[in-house]
Amino acid sequence: MRVGIEATGHARWFERLLAELKFELWIGDPAKIKAARVRKQKTDRQDAQLLLRLLAESRFPRIWVPTPENRDLRQLIWHRHRLVQMRTRAMNQIQAAAMNEGVRRKKTLWSKTGRRQLEILPLAPWAARRRQDLLELVDRLNTTIDELTAAAEQEARKRPEALRLMTHPGVGPITALAFVLVLGSPDRFGCGHQIGSYLGLIPCEDSSAYRQRLGHITKQGSSLLRFLLTEAAQAAVRWDPDWRRRFVHPAMRRDRRIAKVAMHANWPSASTGCGVRDSIPTDFAVRFARGKACLRPWCEVNHRPLDWASRSLSREFEVVIMVERAIGEMVGSDRIPPERLHANLCRR
Repeated sequence: MRVGIEATGHARWFERLLAELKFELWIGDPAKIKAARVRKQKTDRQDAQLLLRLLAESRFPRIWVPTPENRDLRQLIWHRHRLVQMRTRAMNQIQAAAMNEGVRRKKTLWSKTGRRQLEILPLAPWAARRRQDLLELVDRLNTTIDELTAAAEQEARKRPEALRLMTHPGVGPITALAFVLVLGSPDRFGCGHQIGSYLGLIPCEDSSAYRQRLGHITKQGSSLLRFLLTEAAQAAVRWDPDWRRRFVHPAMRRDRRIAKVAMHANWPSASTGCGVRDSIPTDFAVRFARGKACLRPWCEVNHRPLDWASRSLSREFEVVIMVERAIGEMVGSDRIPPERLHANLCRR
């Protein structure tokens, strides 16, 4: 017997119950199910009849569901992430208390010398109690976070996809493991564009006819993975010269926030770690400039001529795909030098 429900929260117990009863459970996309509803009235009975009709007509919008093991490992990543946030809040409170007493050591406050100076600061009784409790909380959180980090690194080393992702600049075991867990089966995606859309890294759009209106990124995917990708992009920009070059140009022209989003928005398409049929081959290099891509094959999936990769997160900020190699495959000639083709593209 097959049972269909809309995707909702707090239904893990129901999924386990149906699994114990040997029922096949299909979970549907709520947005597509809502689009199939015609009547203005909405009741539980009508919703059940709609789901039954979609199942009977083989139109049920079934979505991918992670395995129990995948969900459990996600809890590891989320638990560590929340503890890191708690530690950051506690450290910020301690830092504020030290600054109120004239101690401005920034990161060095957490060194051995800074810790001794912090502990001997003369404070009022309840302020001293608060300092002691916060320091003890930070120490306990450090121990727990180190254990969770070691467990996450061990799980990442078991997966070849995560090991391959870790070769990308700025990507560590936490980001690689989270990326693999959130994407799940790579066969679900045909190209990097679909990965960016799944993670909510493509811009909002309200276009009509020849007028194109783009907004901020949709943020319709995993918020945790977007946060980790932002950290990975910042690390890559800080330590990798090539990513630094890509970041500086839009940061100077537009804003550092826009450039930062552009960096981590390009990361899923630039990485080939999970075995996804990536759309950006190694024959291309990406640079940031005004204008549109004049010659740019994108991927096997038939996207629109102006897809998200060829335009910016704002109206002026766009990504131009320039040809570096494999020129003969695109222009039908192996004798055109790259410098001449680049000059022609820039003149266009």
